[in-house]
Amino acid sequence: MATIRDVAAEAGVSRATVTRALHEPDKVSPKRLAKVQAAIQKLGYRPNMLSQTFRASSTRNLVVLAPNLANPFFAKVIAGIGAAADERGYKILVGGTHGSQKRESEFVKMVETRLADGILQLSPYLNGGDNLLPRAHVPAVSVAGVPDTPYASVRIDNIAAVKECIRHLVALGHRQIGVITGPVDNCNTILRLQGYRAGLREAGIRFNPELVKVGNFRLNSGLEAVAEFALKRNNVKPTAIFCMNDEMAIGAIKALASLRLNVPEDVSVIGFDNLDFASFSTPALTTVEQPGHEMGYRSAHLLMDIIENTAPSDTADTILPYRFIVRESTGPVLRQEDSH
Repeated sequence: MATIRDVAAEAGVSRATVTRALHEPDKVSPKRLAKVQAAIQKLGYRPNMLSQTFRASSTRNLVVLAPNLANPFFAKVIAGIGAAADERGYKILVGGTHGSQKRESEFVKMVETRLADGILQLSPYLNGGDNLLPRAHVPAVSVAGVPDTPYASVRIDNIAAVKECIRHLVALGHRQIGVITGPVDNCNTILRLQGYRAGLREAGIRFNPELVKVGNFRLNSGLEAVAEFALKRNNVKPTAIFCMNDEMAIGAIKALASLRLNVPEDVSVIGFDNLDFASFSTPALTTVEQPGHEMGYRSAHLLMDIIENTAPSDTADTILPYRFIVRESTGPVLRQEDSH
């Protein structure tokens, strides 16, 4: 088992520097801190978690694990986390994981080796999957996650939110309602698809798998899904499309325009998240507001409470309210739908 002496030798620094890097990283130069962290990762060094010294130490660093830093929704969440951290004298370290468990593992080790105090995980927990959290001695909170996450979480009710979207479209006369999903193994995709199917059942509409197109939460998949709908014949062309995020909805609107179809006169479109550009799109986008900033803010405060032993570290599940916002991209059916 590696020791502090081994880490110091590998990093080319003194044992005192390694100790400071573990206890007070803000007092170590960035260059030396990087060397120590690299040595710790290489050697797999872990301090004695039962040591009074380590129990009492605090780096006041929070690690944020985001699967895609380019996603505007995650940017909102991270801004909320940063605001909460600033209020209590913590710093945040943002790690873009790109779905790599190896990268996630490296950030988890930062907490295990006392280079950070806790983790905010923006990827949802996958039941039956190979999850790195929860883990002993690693305070963590799941942000924008799913029900039954086995550690603290802050989220919305995705199923209820999507059911409200479908109710709105049904009230406007739509029965051929398409959906553009996220990746099929994504937990939020699964929940939102459950909400979509539940909304159809509630309205007495038969589920048609040909009205489901798989996307990737990015603008391009909205474009591609609409192109696939356009190639279909007979009775599978939708008069309305629910998109599982705003980016794909904007892509869908753009693709519909290229086909000389008007929104909402020919096809209504609904998004999800209420990103800043949703109200400025043409037409303005009907969507679900997922309170990203508030989610990040509440999650960070919860994690800091857990770290400071003022909140339990168990499965506390905080459900924040969503808001359904009706704008110009949805309207009544103006063309005769094919029978189904």
